[in-house]
Amino acid sequence: MPTSVKLRPNETQDQLLRRFRKKVVKAGTLSTIRRKRWFVSKSELRRIKKEKAIRRMKRRPNRN
Repeated sequence: MPTSVKLRPNETQDQLLRRFRKKVVKAGTLSTIRRKRWFVSKSELRRIKKEKAIRRMKRRPNRN
């Protein structure tokens, strides 16, 4: 179902647009569209996730 907002009484167009943008971000619509823009194979997706995890572990301080 597409994201929609209805104009409230005494609400400006700017406020309406701001509310709509917040709903789109909260629903994750934009990130999903960007992610599905190009096809990524499962092996490529696993490789990317592995690289991200390695970078995350390097940034995390040692707890020894």
